[in-house]
Amino acid sequence: MLVHATLPASASLTPFNGTSGGARQWGKLFFPVSRTKFGTNSFLFGEIPRRGSPIIVPGASQSNGPVGEVSEDERARRTYVWSNDKNPRVCILGGGFGGLYTALRLESLEWARDKKPQILLFDQSERFVFKPMLYELLSGEVDVWEIAPRFSDLLGNTSVQFFQDRVKLLHTYDYEGMNASTRSGCGGAVHLESGLIVEYDWLVLALGAAGKVDLVPGAAEFALPFSTLEDAYMVEKRLRELERKYFGKDTPIVVAVVGCGYAGVELAATVSERLKDKGVVHAIGRDATILPTAPPGNTEAALKVLSSRKIQLSLGYSVRSIKRASEYKTSDSDARTTNNLGAAQDPDRLVLELWPFEGGLQVQTLDADLVLWTVGSKPLLPQIERNWLPLIEQGQAETDETLRVKGHPRIFAIGDSSALRDSSGRRLPATAQVAFQQADFTGWNLWAAINNRRLLPFRFQNLGEMMTLGRSDAAVTPSFLEGLTLEGPVGHTARKIAYLARLPTDEHRLKVGISWLMKSAVDSVASLQSTLAKVLSRL
Repeated sequence: MLVHATLPASASLTPFNGTSGGARQWGKLFFPVSRTKFGTNSFLFGEIPRRGSPIIVPGASQSNGPVGEVSEDERARRTYVWSNDKNPRVCILGGGFGGLYTALRLESLEWARDKKPQILLFDQSERFVFKPMLYELLSGEVDVWEIAPRFSDLLGNTSVQFFQDRVKLLHTYDYEGMNASTRSGCGGAVHLESGLIVEYDWLVLALGAAGKVDLVPGAAEFALPFSTLEDAYMVEKRLRELERKYFGKDTPIVVAVVGCGYAGVELAATVSERLKDKGVVHAIGRDATILPTAPPGNTEAALKVLSSRKIQLSLGYSVRSIKRASEYKTSDSDARTTNNLGAAQDPDRLVLELWPFEGGLQVQTLDADLVLWTVGSKPLLPQIERNWLPLIEQGQAETDETLRVKGHPRIFAIGDSSALRDSSGRRLPATAQVAFQQADFTGWNLWAAINNRRLLPFRFQNLGEMMTLGRSDAAVTPSFLEGLTLEGPVGHTARKIAYLARLPTDEHRLKVGISWLMKSAVDSVASLQSTLAKVLSRL
């Protein structure tokens, strides 16, 4: 099945050391320049014999008639030419934790000259996003460049080449039985939305997942997800609009956060701290408690913070629909508890209908100015046309314990793209910690496969769980110290140090570390001045 990507067919394809600008970048593909330190060969397009298979014509109509095919000359013109024909060709789809860290791991390993792979990294965004710290953008604790650096900056001192584009089709040639340890044939071809075709010897699927906001009527139209940098920008923009709208008024801003897992609790705590007494945050979860899978220490620390900030919890409920207040009508026969939180009626406000997930609770309605959605996700693999790629119902690729896709010895899948279970049979969680560790193993196993060595089975090591609860509050529960939970400022500092160590490159870690130290020093001076001013005012 073909699923159409959302970008236009003229979407830019950006080499990692180029700039990021629309049609300008697409033009550079056909007019190579010599400003890159790797020379111009990597950006040339030439004629290479290809296997015959239909190619999607960018911009061609897919709604009527068969898929358009291109001529061999057109196909050759759109085929990427690698810098040499000897070294292995590795394509990594997705520049998140799994994809970027796999590329950096491959770059760090020792290679024989004729074995060192040529690596292309593809992502639809120009920036890598350290997603566990997106909340700090809302609180103003970090700057965008610190947690969302450009790939061009991260990869500038490596041989990894980055292209900004969206994957459209995937043709695989490495059926079971093909010798995956030699470069005897092409493993497959990636077709990009810009029209470029890239053949590979080895492929890493690390496309991640997107927020699933269409679970209930009205959610896709009215709720804002919070899983990407663009989502964070949108939430920040909406919060500023509401802060201006209610400035100087007694009516509080009402924010409803759907979901009481880690993302929901962290988001509720961050927004509540930002709004202070100017707003009310309402968190909705279908379980009887928040953070149902978290260690007890993290749950207790979160409950204390949520209670201190007067965040209202609706536990045991699920959202059935979201509508504008002007469109919502209640029936006289419906027994509902209406919670307007003291807010004036506004036709532009949103009404959430909450239904009990368990018995013993009444149906409720909740008025809100802003609805933030943290429930559900969908892997991005279903957006790719596949040849015999084994997927589970949720759209993830089935892998063996070495992280290779079953039946495809030249394809690895990691992070949200992989459906791997641990030794007890439980599916591994879609967390950054899992993706970090899988990237390390994938880099090593690619090295082993290329060098005819034995591949290692992946074993996830749970190092603990961390969460932010505000600008100076967090909870950290390390797995290697049973019963210990670091809370408050200590937990906040421990979390930032742990994430600083996980940033992609040494150079970026150094820059961010210096920036955070300077901010901490400024905050300390400001706090001292405030304290002295209060003391002096009492004299």
